[in-house]
Amino acid sequence: MMSIRQRKGIKATELSEDRPAQDENVKVENKLPSGCTSGGVWRILSFAVGGTVALCSGLLTSVYLATLHENDLWFSNIKEVEREISFRTECGLYYSYYKQMLQAPTLKQGLHGLIYDNKTESMRTINLLERMNIYQEVFLSILYKVLPIQKYLEPVYFYIYTLFGLQAIYVAALYVTSWLLSGTWLSGLLAAFWYVTNRIDTTRVEFTIPLRENWALPFFAIQIAAITYFLRPNLQPLSERLTLLAIFVSTFLFSLTWQFNQFMMLMQALVLFVLDSLDMLPAVKKNLKTGSFFHRLGKLLLHLFMVLCLTLFLNNIIKKILNLKSDEHIFKFLKAKFGFGATRDFDANLYLCEEAFGLLPFNTFERLSSTLLFYAYVFVLSVTVIAAIAVAFHNLSDSTNQQSTGKMGKWTVELKPETAYNLIHTILFGFLALSTMRMKYLWTSHMCVFASFGLCSPEIWELLLKLVHLYSPKRICVIRYSVPILILLYLCYKFWPGMMDELSELREFYDPDTVELMNWINSNTPRKAVFAGSMQLLAGVKLCTGRVLTNHPHYEDKSLRERTRAVYQIYAKRSPEEVHALLRSFGTDYVILEDSICYERRHRRGCRLRDLLDVANGHMMDGPGANEPDLKPAGHPRFCEEIKRNLPPYTAHFTRVFQNKTFHVYKLTRNK
Repeated sequence: MMSIRQRKGIKATELSEDRPAQDENVKVENKLPSGCTSGGVWRILSFAVGGTVALCSGLLTSVYLATLHENDLWFSNIKEVEREISFRTECGLYYSYYKQMLQAPTLKQGLHGLIYDNKTESMRTINLLERMNIYQEVFLSILYKVLPIQKYLEPVYFYIYTLFGLQAIYVAALYVTSWLLSGTWLSGLLAAFWYVTNRIDTTRVEFTIPLRENWALPFFAIQIAAITYFLRPNLQPLSERLTLLAIFVSTFLFSLTWQFNQFMMLMQALVLFVLDSLDMLPAVKKNLKTGSFFHRLGKLLLHLFMVLCLTLFLNNIIKKILNLKSDEHIFKFLKAKFGFGATRDFDANLYLCEEAFGLLPFNTFERLSSTLLFYAYVFVLSVTVIAAIAVAFHNLSDSTNQQSTGKMGKWTVELKPETAYNLIHTILFGFLALSTMRMKYLWTSHMCVFASFGLCSPEIWELLLKLVHLYSPKRICVIRYSVPILILLYLCYKFWPGMMDELSELREFYDPDTVELMNWINSNTPRKAVFAGSMQLLAGVKLCTGRVLTNHPHYEDKSLRERTRAVYQIYAKRSPEEVHALLRSFGTDYVILEDSICYERRHRRGCRLRDLLDVANGHMMDGPGANEPDLKPAGHPRFCEEIKRNLPPYTAHFTRVFQNKTFHVYKLTRNK
């Protein structure tokens, strides 16, 4: 195993266009004294300073994360095979295609090898560009060959620096979104600070660099920032066209780089649908937006029901026509996760038993609270939700209403379209993160944006101060700047020493068993040899040795999932003849057994890989504990344990050719 040694902004800080005040709803920005407002010169200066701070925040975050990665692995000093092994599981698989493109004699041959690939899945030719989101690896390999940098920068550094560079863009996009919402770049700086001080919960790029989400989320953040700006009323035509272009480009790149983009796009569509239904977006009147409160509410619910039914109907029809089954395991997983019946499906249980797909742990909130982020987020969320409810109720009650306004006691409550958009977004992100821990990175990064915006928002403080009868424009001006400054000082005081200690702590990559295995494979097996084993390990085999695989971690294909389950019978209670026949059906020459899987203790009983296989095969699980009544004792011992005894039934089909403390490699006899 590896070890490690939105409508009217304050003129003083407005990002771009001034928006005219509305006669019937004079806002606090128009009332601020001259100390908080000034002319165009101050606005330009503020824009320049804010933009510079955004750029510096992104770059410093990028350098910080890259330094942590270097210090954690001593990446610059370890061997090439160790660098490649550090790209664990699917990360190694994705990086292998970048390496493959660089090793190709010509671009045409490299692309041909990806389009007609017969090494990723044995005895099968697949189009990798169609199956996987690896366009970024193709683009980056072409860029590396074109640019005159080969003498100065190794390919692996060009790759990882690109990913860390995207983190700079990510943080800058979060910064700009917060700035657009609040009207001051101070909130953007606070969002960036929170992103860094909550690094454990906002990103995992420093130890999973090639993951698709690390490519995609920066473009998703740009899209959210662009939509936030686009929702401002009274944009100039040129600004509107440029913003639409930014939305299109960022959406295209996001969809190109992540296999789960369709779920995020569905969420975006749901956000806009909800806002339009509640009259929170500037839109032409529809039939849905007329009538009494109960009449409109009924039509809204009917409309929502019809949209969901039509979506599910079209989804099923298209899948049946095109015979698409790539995502059926996700629906099985969701069905079991939310209590719609227990399942013995191997794929669904494989997800259910992984911590990353479980509920968000409670200690996440403890960490977020230590930086004051969670407290600030709950405060801002509570105020904006109350305002949104008031506005929605007012809009649904009055078909002639002024959009995005509502009555609350004596005061008029206004919710800017861009604020409403980000509010629904953060709520949906929250539900997604709470249900699936792996998705928390979407929520926590947006949490930084939303919390910092609220603390610097004049609308939030105006509403609160009016409720306690302490409202004055000057007091709002003082609070909206002093609160974030105090929090920034607190974060610097509490976390700066720890960050410096973290940057000075030097460790080293250490995984001698895997290095020994990869070196043995390179030296002692044919280039076209086919290897079977766990998905995670085989991704490293593909990257480090270029050998042919039976299966791999990119799990979004039904035939691959069936093949993986068949290969994993090496950890089940099956006879040597059955295992040999299954492996040879995929052309396997060598099989790698891992003690960490065969004798697994990381998961509880019922979630160990061998338990999942036993249940799926109808066999009773090992160890003390209950079994379901219909499970039967297996007719054979566990293959991965029994093969090590070198009994005749096993040696007739398998010959051990390599062994160390972690791995056992067996060569399969050919079918007679």
